Amino acid sequence: MSKTPIVKPFWDEATGSWQYVFHDPDTMKGAVVDPVLNYDPNAGAITTNSAEEILAYVRETGIEVAWVLDTHPHADHFSAGPWLKDRLGAPTAIGEHVVAVQKLWQEIYNLPEDFPTDGSQWDRLFRDGEEFMVGEVPVKVMFSPGHTLASITYVAGDAAFVHDTLMMPDSGTSRADFPGGSSKALYESIQTILALPDDTRVFVGHDYAPNGRKPLCEATVAEHKASNIHLKDKPTEAAYRAVRDARDATLPLPKLMLAALQINIRGGRRPLPEGNGRSYLKIPLDYFEAR
Repeated sequence: MSKTPIVKPFWDEATGSWQYVFHDPDTMKGAVVDPVLNYDPNAGAITTNSAEEILAYVRETGIEVAWVLDTHPHADHFSAGPWLKDRLGAPTAIGEHVVAVQKLWQEIYNLPEDFPTDGSQWDRLFRDGEEFMVGEVPVKVMFSPGHTLASITYVAGDAAFVHDTLMMPDSGTSRADFPGGSSKALYESIQTILALPDDTRVFVGHDYAPNGRKPLCEATVAEHKASNIHLKDKPTEAAYRAVRDARDATLPLPKLMLAALQINIRGGRRPLPEGNGRSYLKIPLDYFEAR
C-alpha cells in the first residue's frame, strides 16, 4: 500500500499556477514543489507574497522541509526556490535534463559563453527513475518531457506532481509548443503517468478555471482516464498529436515567458547586477512570431 502524504496546495491567481507542500504526517518531514516568486511586469518588480504564504504554513504546521523541488524551468512564473532555500535551509533540486534547457535559452538570450549550463544553480539534479525519501514517504522521479525538454514528475507515495503535462480533466493536457517541446514526447509521458495506479492522486501545475468554476488542482489517474477531454477516448499518438498541435497553434505565448525563463534557467535567481548594482532582463526581439 502506498504511503499517503498530506498535500497542501497554494494558488497563485495571477499566473494560474499551483504550488504545493507535501509532508509525511508521521515524521513531519516535507517538501515544497514549484514555489512561485511574484513578478509585476508593468513595474519590473519582484515580490515574495506567495513564497511567504508557504513559509508561514510550514512554520505554523511544524513541517521540516527537506527539499525545495522544481519540476522544470517554468515559462509563466519565476521560481522562488532560492528564496525558500535561504530561509528553510533545504536544498533545491530539478531534473538532470535542465542542462539542455539552459543551453537552448542561453542561445536565445545570447548569454555569454561562461554562463553555467551544467545545472549547478541547483543542489541536486535527479535522474529518471531515481528515488529519495521525504520522511517515510518514498519519492520516485519520472522523466516527463514534452512540455519542456527537462520536465519531471515527482511521485510521492500515492501523490503524483505532474507539473505541465496534464491539466484538470475538463481542460485536457498541457501545451507542447515551447522551444524544445514535443507533442510526441508529451503523449509518451502521459502514457507513463496514466500507467500509475488508478487511485494515484494527480496534482497539476496550472488551472485556468474554465466555464467560471473555481480553480482545482487534483484528480485521480482513474478520473483522467475516464473524463480527461484529450484522453478519455484513448486516442492514438497520431490523433492526440493532431489535436494538441492544432490547439497549440492558436495559443499566445505566456505573458511572462521571456522574463521568466532567464530567471528560471538560473534556478530562480536574477541576472548578475550591472555596474550600477541593478539587475536587468533581456528581451530577444523578433525571435518568436507574433500570435
